[in-house]
Amino acid sequence: MSSQTQRSTAPTARAQGSHHYVLTLELPGRMSSTWSGTITPHPGASRHDVYMALRNQIGDQNSELSRGNVVFFSLEPNRL
Repeated sequence: MSSQTQRSTAPTARAQGSHHYVLTLELPGRMSSTWSGTITPHPGASRHDVYMALRNQIGDQNSELSRGNVVFFSLEPNRL
């Protein structure tokens, strides 16, 4: 099984987005991939809206992973 990690980074605090996410998808016995980064949801967006936007973006980049099992998902405010 292979493992891939993709990260989104931003050069400045302003460009970092209001939330940090981590999403891991798995195709059992084939591959596991983790994405992490920051995002600023549209006003009024829900956690589910952000989750679906991330899943759709990943599916657009890798059609196999659009059917992947969610192993982990976290969406938290991007502040200390």
